Amino acid sequence: MSLEKVDILGVKVNSLTMTEAVETIEGFIENRGNALIATANAEMIMRATYDDELKTILNSADLVVPDGAGTVWAAGYLGYPMPERVAGYDLAQELMKAAPERGQKIYFFGSAPGVAESAKAKAEEWYPGINIVGTRNGFFKPEDEAEIIADIKNADPDILLVALGVPKQEKWLYAHKQELNVPVSIGVGGSFDVMAGVMQRAPLWMQKAKLEWLFRGLKQPSRIGRLMALPKFVIEVMKSK
Repeated sequence: MSLEKVDILGVKVNSLTMTEAVETIEGFIENRGNALIATANAEMIMRATYDDELKTILNSADLVVPDGAGTVWAAGYLGYPMPERVAGYDLAQELMKAAPERGQKIYFFGSAPGVAESAKAKAEEWYPGINIVGTRNGFFKPEDEAEIIADIKNADPDILLVALGVPKQEKWLYAHKQELNVPVSIGVGGSFDVMAGVMQRAPLWMQKAKLEWLFRGLKQPSRIGRLMALPKFVIEVMKSK
């Protein structure tokens, strides 16, 4: 499947639906490739304007989905309408939903101690028959990395979900991509926290109204500084046209 890419502030984002994203990722798994998937929201794209390492990683990723209303708006404003937002959390759920029937194995790496285990329990409740072959929290020192990589390799997952936050998760996956050799790796940000109930997701009406960013800011005042990237993003996109 050939997917169109839209250049947003120097980051090339795939224009696709959720169904197309899932089909593309399932293709990566079937081909036993070594695919890196990124979920690009406005904050991540804005960061890539001054973080050259992150920009390089995003532009070499096998798939970059438009995670966020800001990304979809930017593409449309630049004259390349995108069909829909493909949120990283929802993408992970769609893949987990399909995994039991496809016999796929999944590994959860990241978040605070105990969160990945709680997310695993939720996944097993929501998706009967799912095979989560390992969990590891996201608190580690450089000397722990060899052990973490060995554990992931021994578990031999088809899908590796990594929740270390942006840009740490993308940089970690890129640095260890060849060594891990997992068919599909995805940075999923706060997905385990939401699954475990540690962090609440915006109500559906706010998601549909494209106000999820505002909900996160109200729930986590510490994010306000990061959310200031959104107006900057809008200004930069308008200047770039």
